[in-house]
Amino acid sequence: MRNRYFATTVALGVVLWTGCAAMAGDGRSMSTEPNRTDLAAAGDCPAALDFKEKTIDGKDVNLCAYKGDVVLIVNVASKCGYTPQYKGLEELNKKYRDRGLRILGFPSNDFGGQEPGSESEIKQFCSVNYGVTFDLFSKITVKGDAKNDLYRYLTAGGGNPALAGEVKWNFQKYLIDRNGNLIAVFPSNVEPMSADLTGAIEKVL
Repeated sequence: MRNRYFATTVALGVVLWTGCAAMAGDGRSMSTEPNRTDLAAAGDCPAALDFKEKTIDGKDVNLCAYKGDVVLIVNVASKCGYTPQYKGLEELNKKYRDRGLRILGFPSNDFGGQEPGSESEIKQFCSVNYGVTFDLFSKITVKGDAKNDLYRYLTAGGGNPALAGEVKWNFQKYLIDRNGNLIAVFPSNVEPMSADLTGAIEKVL
């Protein structure tokens, strides 16, 4: 009886030890690659994306969630001569989203009072008229003393004096590569599907 009990105990101990060793191993079976939220929390975020904003629905979001993507930031408006560019931006979104492009639209009423609507009105306008599915954010100020911090960074050139300069009008475009570097600024009259913009995007996708 004593020998049978001893053998059972030894066998159980071997099973438990083997299971624990398999779980621990060399660490690979328990690997947890940090997701983007983890990276943001750890402070491992490019300066160009190290900002917190509100979505068009009023939810707080850390732009570091876009780390590793190619990001196009655009100040948008609903009553501007360039407003039809929403169509081109959505075409860009559909063409390149699966390859890693993210378009961020920031409504602004700074130029000619051409974005007077509320967030809900802006969202409905974009959906009904242009079928927008790219990411829209709450209205911000992109110039003057009340300039949004993200736009303070962008208009300072993101560390590159050659790219520094104020936002001239609605639908100015800022292109950020996968490493979080601001690499190009496109004025309002550059159409979203133009060769200039699509070419620049494809180089960094």
